[in-house]
Amino acid sequence: MSMGKYQSDAETLLKEIGGKENIAAVSHCATRMRFVLNDQSKANEKAIEDIPSVKGMFTNAGQFQVIIGNDVPVFYNDFVAVSGVEGVSKDQSKALAKQNLNPVQRAIAVLAEIFTPLIPAIIVGGLILGFRNVLEGIQFGGSTIVEKSVFWNGVNGFLWLPGEAIFHFLPVGITWSIAKKMGTTQILGIILGITLVSPQLLNAYSVAGTAAADIPFWDFGFAQVQMIGYQAQVIPAMLAGFLLAYLEIFFRRVIPQSISMIFVPLFSLVPTIIAAHVVLGPIGWTIGSWISGIVNAGLTSSISWLFSAVFGFLYAPLVITGLHHMTNAIDMQLIADFKSTNLWPMIALSNIAQGSAVLAVIFLHKGNEKEEQVSIPAMISCYLGVTEPAMFGINLKYVYPFVAAMIGSGLAGMFSTLMGVRANAIGVGGLPGLLAINTTIGGGWIAYILAMGIAVAIPFILTIVFRRQGILNKLDPVGANGALYSPELEPALAGASSSTNFTAETPLSTTTQTTVEMYFAPTDGTIIPITEVKDPVFSQKMMGDGYAIQPASSLIYSPVEGKITNIFDTKHAIGILTPGGAEVLVHMGLDTVELKGEPFTVHVKENDQVTPDTLLAEMNLDDVKLAGKETDIIVALTNDDRVHDFKLSATGVVKHAQKIGEANVN
Repeated sequence: MSMGKYQSDAETLLKEIGGKENIAAVSHCATRMRFVLNDQSKANEKAIEDIPSVKGMFTNAGQFQVIIGNDVPVFYNDFVAVSGVEGVSKDQSKALAKQNLNPVQRAIAVLAEIFTPLIPAIIVGGLILGFRNVLEGIQFGGSTIVEKSVFWNGVNGFLWLPGEAIFHFLPVGITWSIAKKMGTTQILGIILGITLVSPQLLNAYSVAGTAAADIPFWDFGFAQVQMIGYQAQVIPAMLAGFLLAYLEIFFRRVIPQSISMIFVPLFSLVPTIIAAHVVLGPIGWTIGSWISGIVNAGLTSSISWLFSAVFGFLYAPLVITGLHHMTNAIDMQLIADFKSTNLWPMIALSNIAQGSAVLAVIFLHKGNEKEEQVSIPAMISCYLGVTEPAMFGINLKYVYPFVAAMIGSGLAGMFSTLMGVRANAIGVGGLPGLLAINTTIGGGWIAYILAMGIAVAIPFILTIVFRRQGILNKLDPVGANGALYSPELEPALAGASSSTNFTAETPLSTTTQTTVEMYFAPTDGTIIPITEVKDPVFSQKMMGDGYAIQPASSLIYSPVEGKITNIFDTKHAIGILTPGGAEVLVHMGLDTVELKGEPFTVHVKENDQVTPDTLLAEMNLDDVKLAGKETDIIVALTNDDRVHDFKLSATGVVKHAQKIGEANVN
């Protein structure tokens, strides 16, 4: 029997992953092997990382994912051959992955899946309320902007329309999102949400100021039920949403299919609406008020300095675990109960602190152009409120910047809380978080600007001190002449004579022939750096450098001149080899392997010659969005041993076949 291309690597991976008996399931997508392991602690990550064909690994939602690259189908076949383990579908693999999550992790995963689709609306709402905060709250010459200007007063009034729609009617979004996550009928989720915020009900914000005798009610003779709305209430909406989903799942199973269209919606929706107003709403309101009351008490008590310091210090680790999604619900409940939140300002400060640690790494590693391709965009995204690229791409890799940022975040959060800083809205993090700060309570903008100064200065200074003093710093020591130490230099250093003087800028190899290759937009849309793609495999350049397009068209063209080398069975990814030897992966959407090819029509076959005018495929954007997937078209240059110095020369909106960059290929 002939030996497979990756047989040796597959045998090593099988051994280091804990053997056949440790594999509950294995599948693959366009770039990575996806394992569900019975005991993840048995996986020897250091040894796996040393396997030549492995480009990296990470764990996500109970799956142990090993990044291989374009050749993953070949690797997978060789792995199945040496292991005897047959693969399962992606959906089965995800279901099996739940065995690796404890009940708390499962609950957090569910919470994340509910709130993630709502985040764009929450961010827009936060910006709108932040802007209204400026118009209504900032005094110029003794008057606010709305008091001085008829125009801005009109703008302020108009902007309440989307602001109210996003925050007051949030229960509609929550009940819809739960129906979507549970795979039940989404329109029923929307209708349930509307019944919680109907204008027929007494608005939740008016309940406290209404005498008990004046609260309207439904009179059933034997019982009376108060007609109270649940505007902005998170927990009542979640309880009702899950009851609706589970009732629908139950009735689908027991009602014959011939009459299910009539009776499944009827028996699911009506009892849930009754339960929501009689039982779940009052209970959820009480639980939500209890949670927000405890948090608010902790942040306004005599030990608020300790409470806030601990929260500020631990928020970044919460992001790693996913527990930070709980704070969205708590923040929304605080705003519902107290008209503002003292938790969100600390979250925005944690964003700034992580960005400031990256800024210090940029300063310490100046001249390291390869790292700057990750660190500079990561720093900018942190200052705008998105920390994951910075944490996973830079700070956690070196450890000491992450800890420096945690300390700075804790001190800034403590200062913010002691000064009584509160936010009117959530969703706007980082430096723009200033817009959300309430200017009429506590220290307002001035106190928050000082807190931001702490979140910038302390992490920056500590990161430099930690590195130079060797504190928490084993992975990034200061080399000779101050040059950045890099593990990639070790093979060259080991084989070099003692007289060779290597620095961070010393090339490890020379090449006699280098060609410059052009890269083009694969579709009409908006170009984004690969570091902004919402998938760590691409954003951290584990698959190599590249770029992405947020598509405005369903037509996907070749980004290069070359030959088709690979078309994935699920049609969502196509491999191309350029004349110079660059291996280019065109990946359509994120996690679209799960869609099993349905939204895609491929117009090429293997060994076809293509140019930037060649139509590779069509992607139904609406179907991809309905499935809850991102539509980004990623172009990854996967053999970074041969592709160097990729540079984007275009920004913003582009047309397909428009030149957007170039790279050296040898």
